[in-house]
Amino acid sequence: MLQFISFGSGSCGNCSYLTNGKDAVLIDAGVGIRQLKRYFREYNVRTSLLRGILVTHDHADHTKAAGYVSAEYKLKVYATEKVHEGMVRNYHTTRKVDVEWRTNIETDAPMHLGSLSITPFVLPHDSAENVGYCIESDGEVFTLMTDVGCVTDVVRQYILRSNYVVLESDYDEEMLAKGPYPVYLQNRIRSGTGHLSNSQCAEALAENFHEGLRNVWLCHLSEENNHPELARKTVEMKLRQYGIIAGKDFQLDVLRRGVPTGPWTLGTDGEPSQLNLFGHD
Repeated sequence: MLQFISFGSGSCGNCSYLTNGKDAVLIDAGVGIRQLKRYFREYNVRTSLLRGILVTHDHADHTKAAGYVSAEYKLKVYATEKVHEGMVRNYHTTRKVDVEWRTNIETDAPMHLGSLSITPFVLPHDSAENVGYCIESDGEVFTLMTDVGCVTDVVRQYILRSNYVVLESDYDEEMLAKGPYPVYLQNRIRSGTGHLSNSQCAEALAENFHEGLRNVWLCHLSEENNHPELARKTVEMKLRQYGIIAGKDFQLDVLRRGVPTGPWTLGTDGEPSQLNLFGHD
């Protein structure tokens, strides 16, 4: 079984924790180190299980605490060479990852951190490079895809492959068009290297639904151009057009921006379990 918790999802900071009870990883470290340490205590996170930090891309809302967390817990930071270079250049990141803890990864090349099998794969975004992560443990497949400029064949492939999917649902088209953002920023968000809208996310899930899909989480919602219930309803309505019922055919949840969401213990019956894989070190 896997257990998943989001410590933040959105431009205010992104960080997720995934464990199978034997090994664990952080995906991104965009939440402040003090805040993150408090969450670890509150949720009894077993930091001794952490095998590393997986970084999706070099933007500060995904990396600003990576240097601090790496040094504090003696963790390697796994990212592509381009993402590592981008993190070094990013002036919003005050504490850089020490050279000794930087580890380059290759896209589409599976690797193992303890008992977790991890495959990074390319996603379109206007960063130095951006990857999603597919994590496998005991036959269960968990995939996280955030800051996705458009739905590619790779995105479709990993939805079809996964039991558990975290997928960006950043903005509502009408809210963005009528909102406070200047035109150049709206165009950047809508571009193929920007972000996924609620409708794009919904269509990707509806068109690639399969019986093995058990849980979906909508992530990286915009504060100015989206709302959790709007994102959820947009996805639910599109799914219904395909004869798919969220809450029946699979569990659908929305990750909160500035506070933790979860934890979920993910069982083979498709329902979140109360079994606690966390615990004191």
